Amino acid sequence: MSTVLTGRAAKASNPNSRTYGAVDSAQPVELIQRSDDKDPATLSTTSISSDLASLADPSKEQRFWITRLFNRTKSGDNGLDLDSIATQPSVFDSPETAKEYQPRPDWENLHRFDPSFRWTWREEYALIRKIDVRILIFTCVMFMALELDRANISQALTDNFLTDLKMNTNDYNLGNTVFKLAFLCAELPSQLVSKWVGPDRWIPAQMILWSIVACAQYWMSGRTSFLACRALLGILQGGFIPDVILYLSYFYKHHELSIRLGFFWTAMSIADILAGFLAFGLLHMRGVLGQAGWRWLFLIEGLITLVVGILATVLMPAAPTKTASWFRGKKGWFTEREEKIIINRCIREDPSKSSMHNRQPITPKLLLKSLADYDLWPLYIIGLMFQIPMTTPTNYLTLSLKGIGFSTFQTNLLTIPYNVLHIILMLTLTYASELTGQLSLTSVVGQIWALPFLVYLYVVDINSINKWVAWTVMTLLLGYPNAHPIQVGWNSRNSNTVRSRTVSAAVYNMSVQAGGIIASNIYRADDAPRYKRGDRVLVILVCVNIVIYLLTKVYYVWRNKSRDGKWDAMSETEKLRYLETTKDEGSRRLDFRFAN
Repeated sequence: MSTVLTGRAAKASNPNSRTYGAVDSAQPVELIQRSDDKDPATLSTTSISSDLASLADPSKEQRFWITRLFNRTKSGDNGLDLDSIATQPSVFDSPETAKEYQPRPDWENLHRFDPSFRWTWREEYALIRKIDVRILIFTCVMFMALELDRANISQALTDNFLTDLKMNTNDYNLGNTVFKLAFLCAELPSQLVSKWVGPDRWIPAQMILWSIVACAQYWMSGRTSFLACRALLGILQGGFIPDVILYLSYFYKHHELSIRLGFFWTAMSIADILAGFLAFGLLHMRGVLGQAGWRWLFLIEGLITLVVGILATVLMPAAPTKTASWFRGKKGWFTEREEKIIINRCIREDPSKSSMHNRQPITPKLLLKSLADYDLWPLYIIGLMFQIPMTTPTNYLTLSLKGIGFSTFQTNLLTIPYNVLHIILMLTLTYASELTGQLSLTSVVGQIWALPFLVYLYVVDINSINKWVAWTVMTLLLGYPNAHPIQVGWNSRNSNTVRSRTVSAAVYNMSVQAGGIIASNIYRADDAPRYKRGDRVLVILVCVNIVIYLLTKVYYVWRNKSRDGKWDAMSETEKLRYLETTKDEGSRRLDFRFAN
């Protein structure tokens, strides 16, 4: 949620206006909560008076590094003075609305909350870089560890894994299904535990526990032990991703989080690239101590995760104002002024971030209330469906490459290029979504990209064509621009409370895992090696997905227009009374608008 100035105060935020600078403290200010900060002129408003100190001109905020690069030496109307005030207008600048959004007394960052606090763009940009180094990089390392342990099964397949355990591809499908189902079932309980004890405690515990199971795969002896390990890994890894997203939301504003999630999922692709190189070396260990190469693969990558999990116990502070420790230093990572900037910039954009403290459990009543928020259901449907057409070919990529004539070691190296393409296209798409503000229309690009390649796989038997042509087609398909980071941030924006954000992040990821279960059962042994029936299903699904994205766009536009009608019908007094007395929470508020 954020606050946009319109009406007489909009002159300061209108990029087409010739007048810039701080909002005059004598003018009334019109405020509205919304989730995206795009085109404020289209919003209805309520007029409330405010005594504002000097504030930033919202139109001059340079959200992306590339715009800062081009404008670094500029100042005045055409650029940004880095030493000017960066503090954005918010509900806390008005006495009438500030009292409705006061942080709760047990909020862990309350001692750094100060509505009168001001800072500069130079300070803010430097601090964001510091947060990226201190917080983001290690969370990406943790995600890489997760990906190594959940995806190395793909590399193991190239080393006669199924033959050694006396299994077939249907057993492999069942293992993927068991893993995804366990992962799905653990999502919400894990998120609730994380909210109760704190992600800084729960995430390291998860990592240490699943790394032990990952190492134990060295001793697998058959189908039963394989399924047991997949189930335990799913249970212990489930909830990790929404836990980390909740954790990152403590440090970043909405648009910053979306971009950082792009880097977060980039880390997953980097892990897949590293996995290809690691597999190339570790699978050569076949015969060491009389054991298969895939056993060493599981053991060594599990030990890597164990080290990362141990480091996480000392490298994850509980909150921006709780970074001091024996390991991180007695003074912590941030100065008092930096802590005040982190806290005030985030809460000014989204006052709901102080509605729960970081060790507060979600009660069954709050859980049910969050699950009943039907305005988030379109995003859950998207989460269920959007990756299925690409996940199925991904699961079978190494088997397919071996089937068309590539060796074990060629196969592991040939999985690297699609991950590189995936990184480039995913980051490009994520940036495009924030630059345009069109979340649904940019997210659908991945489905449109995949459609012609899936049609090709359905029409042409890749087992009968040049193997390099087949590899190129599969690389282009699997390197598609993935909208997952956009959609996770989209889900967070449209939740609009810590309680809803906690639950919705888990439910969205549960939907994604449910989609993975479906994807794991589309290619069947009786359809091998052509998988023509499976490819036909994938073509149908990608077409359905395109329609779902467009309908989601229509739904949120309709919801916003419906609220605009109700809001505009109210008098200024009625609007102010609503803000003071409403029992509506989160995205149910009449003054909230859905990002789309």
